[in-house]
Amino acid sequence: MVDITGEYSEVRARIGMVNFINTAPCYEVWKKTVHRPEWQVIEATPSELNMYLYGNRLDLGLISSHEYAIHPSSYRILGDLSISASGAVGSVFLFSHEPPEDLSNRYVQLSPQSQTSNSLIQIILEEFYKVTPRYQFHDFKTSRSILKQGAEISAVLAIGDEALRMAKKNDYPFRMDLSEIWQRHTGLPFVFAVWAVREDFCSEDPDSVVAIHRELQRCTREGREKLQEMSELVCSRIPMSPKECYDYLKGIEYDLGEEKKKALNVFYDFLIKRGEASAITLPIRYCE
Repeated sequence: MVDITGEYSEVRARIGMVNFINTAPCYEVWKKTVHRPEWQVIEATPSELNMYLYGNRLDLGLISSHEYAIHPSSYRILGDLSISASGAVGSVFLFSHEPPEDLSNRYVQLSPQSQTSNSLIQIILEEFYKVTPRYQFHDFKTSRSILKQGAEISAVLAIGDEALRMAKKNDYPFRMDLSEIWQRHTGLPFVFAVWAVREDFCSEDPDSVVAIHRELQRCTREGREKLQEMSELVCSRIPMSPKECYDYLKGIEYDLGEEKKKALNVFYDFLIKRGEASAITLPIRYCE
């Protein structure tokens, strides 16, 4: 957990942010233009923010779509905001030494950074490709692998900046963009992350929720309008060229329109079918 705002005695809202390149159009604008010391910003990976929000160490944050599905009564989703893609997303890949149809009984390394992508790759392989791999899981509390003795990893799931770096190395002959495959099989976009608010915070401080929501929308809008500038600002993290970064960021979507809400419902139907979530997930509760 990284607190980028410092200590402040009258914190009214604890906000979880992900500092991946795909959040730059919102987060870089936020850092430059939002000066509210009563809003404490915490940087972490999506899986860490999931734990912090559920554990009441945050009041709202950018969390994995999967997290809402398993704790639906704890949260409301901020309307009109997400990290999503229609087709290829460019930073959520399964890198594999084998074609996907040959991964039965092979070890697939899951990511310590995202619950959503870990579930999505299992849906894709088992439901779409009809294969049954062996998964190497992580302990999300420690980000350490739960190793299986003698395991030889055939495929690795990577997300965010790590996936961008691995894509440039070209070490694996097969590369699956999870969002692209999801759309091919469902005809829908995929929503990787949502902005969620704790139910109790919604009730206790609705004015702060509204104000933060408006700022997130403004920052996202302004960042999208300055996408070339954002690309030049963050491209060196990978590293990649400004054009490569710009082309990547053009494919990231930040809205949560009706197609995205439909896509969330379909994803949650899969989770319910697989026993990862209960039927009380639906209907999704929004904080518009």
